[in-house]
Amino acid sequence: MQELVKYLVAAIVDEPEAVHVTASEQGGMTVYQVEVAAPDLGKVIGRHGRTADALRTLVSTAAKRRDQRATLDILS
Repeated sequence: MQELVKYLVAAIVDEPEAVHVTASEQGGMTVYQVEVAAPDLGKVIGRHGRTADALRTLVSTAAKRRDQRATLDILS
């Protein structure tokens, strides 16, 4: 799953080598924390958060297919 998150975010940004994804467990849910270069932060969030919401939906759906729970946090 962590590789999927990194692949999706790296496809959006201008500096894919600056994408770092860490996973942690919080309350029975896996939280994927994504760090990107400062100039790419707006691209990952998108207008009115639409891109971030879409990424969260993809991560959540992929986790459900594996009987897991997951979400995505974007760190600045």
